[in-house]
Amino acid sequence: MLGADGVSRILVVGSANVDYTVALARLPAPGETVTGGTLLVNHGGKGANQAVAARRLGAEVRLIARVGDDAAGRGIRDALAAEGIDVAGVTSTGEALTGTALIVVDAEGRNQIAVAPGANRRLDVEAVRQHAEALAWAEVVVCQLETPTPTVSWVLAEARRRGLMTVLNPAPVPDAFPDVWRDVDYLTPNAGEAARLSGVAVADERSAQEAARVLCARGGGSVIVTLGGDGALLVGADGIARVTARRVKVVDTTAAGDAFNGALAAALAERRSPRDAVDFANAAAALACTRRGAQPSLPTRAEVDVLVAGDR
Repeated sequence: MLGADGVSRILVVGSANVDYTVALARLPAPGETVTGGTLLVNHGGKGANQAVAARRLGAEVRLIARVGDDAAGRGIRDALAAEGIDVAGVTSTGEALTGTALIVVDAEGRNQIAVAPGANRRLDVEAVRQHAEALAWAEVVVCQLETPTPTVSWVLAEARRRGLMTVLNPAPVPDAFPDVWRDVDYLTPNAGEAARLSGVAVADERSAQEAARVLCARGGGSVIVTLGGDGALLVGADGIARVTARRVKVVDTTAAGDAFNGALAAALAERRSPRDAVDFANAAAALACTRRGAQPSLPTRAEVDVLVAGDR
C-alpha cells in the first residue's frame, strides 16, 4: 500500500484532546481523595495519538479533527504540525472548548480516564467532506469512536467506495454501535470492547477467539483483540494467530492502544502480512507503556525496530 513515491499514506479521522494526568501510588476508590501525586499536562485524544504514532513510525499522515478556538486547540494543532503531520483538516470551532481528558495512573501503570469531548463532538460529516481530498490521497484510513458515529460511518463507507484499507478502533464503544461492519478491514477491540460488541464474556484466549468469530461473522474483515500483557489475537479469513506481547517494565498504559493502532496502520501500509503487522504493533504498544503520558510515550521507528530485532 505504498504510494507512487514509495511512502505509505495514512489518513486518521478522530479526536484531539489536552490531557491532564496525575500519577499516584494507587487509584482512588469511589468518594476517596488520594494525594501525593504529580501532574503531567500534554496532548492526547485517540485520533491525534494514532496519527502521531503512525508518523513517528515513518508514515506520511494527515489528520482530520476538530478543536476549540482556544489556546489548547492552537497548541494541539502546532504540536501536530511540528511532528510533520498535515493538519489542514484540523479545524477549530467557537461552539465548544477543546476536548479534555482527566487521567489518573497508579504505580503499576493502570489508569482511570474521564473525557469531556468538547469540540470533538462538532466533527460532523460536512466538516470531513470539506477535506475529501485527503481520502483521495490516502491508502489506509483509521477511525475511532470519540467523534460522532455518523461521521465515522460516512468516512468508512467513502473509504470502502474508493477501495482504501480501513482500520476501526471501536473505542469507546457507544450505546448504539454504527452499522459499519462491511466497511472495516481491521477491527481492533480490546478484551472489554470485544465482549461488549459480541455479547461473549472474554476471560481467556478461548473466549476471545469466540468473541472475535462473532464479530467477523457480521461481515467485516479481520478482528484483532488486544489483550494487554497477553499480546493480541488475530482472527480472519486465514485463520487464527496468537501474537505474544513483549515484556517491559510498565510505567503508564495510557495510549498503549493508540500506539498499537497507529503502528498497525503503518505496518499494513507497508504491505506487511497481518501477523507481522500485529507483531510490530505489539512492540510499539509495549514501548508506549514504559513512559508516562499519551503522545510523549509514543515510540520512534528506530526504537520499535530495535525491540523487534532483539526477539530474532
